Amino acid sequence: MLVSRLLGLWLAASLLATGARAQDAPDNLTLLPPVRSDYDPPRTPWGDPDLRGTWPLQQIADAEVPFQRAEAAGDRAWQTDEEYAERIAAAERSDAGEGFEADLAGNSLGLAAWVRTSPDGRRTSMIFDPANGRLPPLTPSAEALLEAGKSSWKNTGHIDWISDLDAFDRCITRGLPSIMMPRMLNNAVRVFQAPGFVVLKMETLDTRIIPIGVAGHPSQAVRTWMGDSRGRWEGNTLVIETTNIKDGDGTGSDPARLAASPAYAVGPIPVSKAARLVERLTMTGPDRIAYEATYSDPEVFTADWSARLTWPRDDSYQMFEYACHEGNQQVRNMINSSRAQRRADAAAADQ
Repeated sequence: MLVSRLLGLWLAASLLATGARAQDAPDNLTLLPPVRSDYDPPRTPWGDPDLRGTWPLQQIADAEVPFQRAEAAGDRAWQTDEEYAERIAAAERSDAGEGFEADLAGNSLGLAAWVRTSPDGRRTSMIFDPANGRLPPLTPSAEALLEAGKSSWKNTGHIDWISDLDAFDRCITRGLPSIMMPRMLNNAVRVFQAPGFVVLKMETLDTRIIPIGVAGHPSQAVRTWMGDSRGRWEGNTLVIETTNIKDGDGTGSDPARLAASPAYAVGPIPVSKAARLVERLTMTGPDRIAYEATYSDPEVFTADWSARLTWPRDDSYQMFEYACHEGNQQVRNMINSSRAQRRADAAAADQ
């Protein structure tokens, strides 16, 4: 964990050196200001805002800024002074526990520096809509699908075949929208651009190729794990609309489970044919992208929900091949051990 922090924290050093600090909470702690629009980003040779670079999301996961807000926080988008002080103290304890010391001259700072300097460091949740910062309730049919969904996180002793495992268990995908949300490791995004295209290379499994300025989507009969994404520029903001996401009872990782484990989404989330994701990427400075996502699936969630987080640049961060399939014995081991346990239980019951 320490290595991942060191790789990404030259940005924090530069922020402290220039006197930047975490976004101050307003007097009204329920108020989340709109994304800044006054920064004029550099341009690609063909004139588009230049988002190219590597954007790790490790710090927001390490700092345990939750995806969903704790119910006790109510409609507060921001922590109180006392809560914020405790988050900083927890980050300092984490840094000290790893024997880490800040080194401004060497461009390395710990997690506490990120909490102090990031616009997200004081946030109570990544979700900002609904106002309570929590995912809307599932529809009754989605509750049934969620209960029926198969995953190693749910099936203890009953994994008989790959159909009892979800897409992430099988090294296929974390699914949308979960692939775009922070987790405890391997969660960087590398952005490539070419005339007419933006490519989002995820550190974990997926690569999204997004045509720009192409209207419409293919037939609803054509569905993929990452759906069909079409992008457009609204001023300096890249807007990506995605439909045609593969539907079913276990097509990715469930953001609802993030409440229990803030840094990691687990379990399958139902996805219907009506699922739609709208993302907005806006550079708010030379080393920051404000990322907003609004997810709509009226057959699964009783209302739409929206999340916002900041992507910090770290072009020194190295993304290695996520060789999930090669040498992966876990699927076979889970199936074999599950079957062996059931045989042992049956033998014991016969005695």
